[in-house]
Amino acid sequence: MKNVTIYTTPTCHFCQMAKEFFAAKNVAYTNYDVTKDAAKREEMIQMTGQLGVPVIVIGEDIMVGFDRAKIADKLGIEA
Repeated sequence: MKNVTIYTTPTCHFCQMAKEFFAAKNVAYTNYDVTKDAAKREEMIQMTGQLGVPVIVIGEDIMVGFDRAKIADKLGIEA
């Protein structure tokens, strides 16, 4: 399984959907709350050039937003 990292905020509906999807599919992930971690917020901005969340990193692939089919494809699992 590829390493999965997600950059989120507590009030982001799509962030919650992504985390629920990972839980339902038993995908281990590292979560960074960018409202509480300035270094990770800066890291996210450097990666994407924006403040939009969620930012999901799967292996070397960086995605902004929650796209169930795209995430499943990158992980090689069913959507």
